[in-house]
Amino acid sequence: MDAVLAEFVDEQERSALGPETEPLFATLRRLLFSPGKRLRPLLCVAGWQAAGAPGDVPTILRVAAALELFQTFALIHDDVMDDSDSRRGQPSAHRTLSAAYVTAGGPRGRAEAHGRGAAVLLGDLLLVWSDEMLAGAGLEDRARGRVLPLVDNMRAELVYGQYLDLLSTGRITGDVGAALRVARYKTAKYTVERPLHLGVAVADGGPQLMQLCSDFAIPVGEAFQLRDDLLGLFGDPARTGKPVGDDIREGKATVPMALAFRAAPRAERRLLKAFFGSPDLTAEDIDQVRTILETTGARHRVETMIASRRDAALAILQAADLPKDVAETLRQLVWMATERNA
Repeated sequence: MDAVLAEFVDEQERSALGPETEPLFATLRRLLFSPGKRLRPLLCVAGWQAAGAPGDVPTILRVAAALELFQTFALIHDDVMDDSDSRRGQPSAHRTLSAAYVTAGGPRGRAEAHGRGAAVLLGDLLLVWSDEMLAGAGLEDRARGRVLPLVDNMRAELVYGQYLDLLSTGRITGDVGAALRVARYKTAKYTVERPLHLGVAVADGGPQLMQLCSDFAIPVGEAFQLRDDLLGLFGDPARTGKPVGDDIREGKATVPMALAFRAAPRAERRLLKAFFGSPDLTAEDIDQVRTILETTGARHRVETMIASRRDAALAILQAADLPKDVAETLRQLVWMATERNA
């Protein structure tokens, strides 16, 4: 995957307008080739293998690489929307581009606006490039007719999920169902279900295999997001690459926060409301919120939700008639998604 992506980015840089674009490409390379899970490409290839792996390997690798370009676009725009300072332990794209602007002699008073605008443009460029990668993947006409509608659906679902996330940000409630709906559209479908579907579609797998992928993917994807929510509250920043408590500062209506708010006594509810969405929280403030998550049982409840979804996905794999190596890959992925520390 790295080789496919590197060749593509090198080609794009050779045809770029001029040296002015160097900060864009430097920022892109740092994000695209930083340590990451390559989860969506892995699932895309697994779906292709589950359906018999017909055709050329380079074609499925380019389809999978298009997913990684799209993922990087989504991360860049997500960090702009959330005003996040870091991504994978390094400055986020808009912060990097802001600093590069000042280094190149730009006025400091314009640096923040420039960084945001340049990051939006870089994300847009990656979205265009993901289309270009797909167009050059070598799909036959019938395969393209199966794949492109799924790509359209995946992109729309991600936008809906992000919009639901925006709507709920800053509003703390005990509505666990609403928080799970965001997790399903923002993460589960886009991260697990649609990449599997795309691989199956490339290989012309049937509706039964598509349904199996959905039955497996939704619990895994939800568990992945639930683990992410807990890591944002209790994880090690050296491993996660993001400060603990950013979801609280940003006012993210996550499942752990909804469970804690629903179960907390009145005084603790007032405290959660006061802290939720406040960007200036101290480490001590975050510790108070984490204590409430512990004492209300919210953290334990989320762990139970993760375990139940993990067990459901493993049971589906156990009953499925999949190639042995594909089933083992997906089984390992379930454990990685649910037990990870980063």
